[in-house]
Amino acid sequence: MKAALVIMAAGMGSRYGGSKQVDGIGPDGEILMEYSIYDAIRAGFTKVVFIIKPEMEAMMHRLCGDYLAKRTALDGTPVEVAYAFQDFSSVPDFYRIPAERTKPFGTVHALLCAADVVHEPFCVINADDYYGPEAFKVIYDYLSTHTDGEVYDYCMVSYLLKNTVSENGSVARGVCALNEDSTLHSVTERTRIETYEGGIHYTEDGGESWTDLPGETPVSMNLWGFGESFVKEADRRFARWLDENLEKNPLKCEYFLPLVVSELIGEKKAAVKVLRSTDKWYGVTYREDKPVVVEAIAKKTADGLYPENLWA
Repeated sequence: MKAALVIMAAGMGSRYGGSKQVDGIGPDGEILMEYSIYDAIRAGFTKVVFIIKPEMEAMMHRLCGDYLAKRTALDGTPVEVAYAFQDFSSVPDFYRIPAERTKPFGTVHALLCAADVVHEPFCVINADDYYGPEAFKVIYDYLSTHTDGEVYDYCMVSYLLKNTVSENGSVARGVCALNEDSTLHSVTERTRIETYEGGIHYTEDGGESWTDLPGETPVSMNLWGFGESFVKEADRRFARWLDENLEKNPLKCEYFLPLVVSELIGEKKAAVKVLRSTDKWYGVTYREDKPVVVEAIAKKTADGLYPENLWA
């Protein structure tokens, strides 16, 4: 079955202090997203879509896009590679975007920028996260055996909160609540989750008050599996969201994928199966996180999970 891996790589990387999406992590200088691509291709995915800033195109071709286009997928067909650009040109002209704003409008905006090149079931990931091979296997298996009916049939891979936090600062996570049948009941974006001695907590008021979260809480790491129907639903909702938010918070408002998912679940238009992976998640949110990720990838390479050079 044809399925696409959609990679959100246009992030600013401001907290990390540089372009973390293109920082060498692997033993041969591989960047973190290359491990996701490698795992996705061996799970069965046949297409890779990079969502990037326009000025990143030449660099992305050089880093991995050009040699990816020479690879074959699990079914023997050439890997299809496509590029989509996240900028304000995709926003209708009648919306007045302040000149001071440089940041795009979040993950929904990113996905809509790729609407012209995504016409098959797909999974969407962050460029600066390591998800592990099992996650791509279970999500590909689900996408290849389920199709949309009257209710959209989507999926996601969840991770335990305790395996996704950083000791070096706060993180944003989609906190999941599940139904008895392991479908998603709701997902709530918590934008400031931090560890403290003996636990994990979050704040919504700048740190004046905190609420504890159990380490076993399932969270979304933006590893979603959708049909093309999701792109169409997001497109229908984006203009309404801009109408409601651009004037109120013109410099910082962002529209996140979990918000669309929650709306569709609430309207009973979609069901989202929550899949689980036993692989540990790794991410580089802050520069101080990098040595931990480098060490983990080196061990996985030494154990034979990956070759010394992914594409040799």
